[in-house]
Amino acid sequence: QVQLVESGGGLVQAGGSLRLSCAASGRTYSIYAMGWFRQAPGKEREFVARISWSGGSTNYADSVKGRFTISRDNAKNTVYLQMNSPKPEDTAVYYCAARIASTFDYWGQGTQVTVSS
Repeated sequence: QVQLVESGGGLVQAGGSLRLSCAASGRTYSIYAMGWFRQAPGKEREFVARISWSGGSTNYADSVKGRFTISRDNAKNTVYLQMNSPKPEDTAVYYCAARIASTFDYWGQGTQVTVSS
């Protein structure tokens, strides 16, 4: 089992910055990759970014590319999402997820991010 706890959400002005954190515990040695997803009211959950746990390769959704940066600190078992120049359309509940096998198997409880215009 892997447990994930997100933090850092809140209210931010458009054009500002915010950093989300996700601390992993439990069987962290089994983590293959970590990701951030988000779900806005009335919408499906969508992929935001992912990072491989060993090599650190990253992927981003087109909607956040160039504005958001995912990173990890293996020593702290923590993954971050740096959100620069957020837009009101980035408002959502942000979820951290851990991939063990072929899918993202473990999820955090989510943290609300609200971007004001």
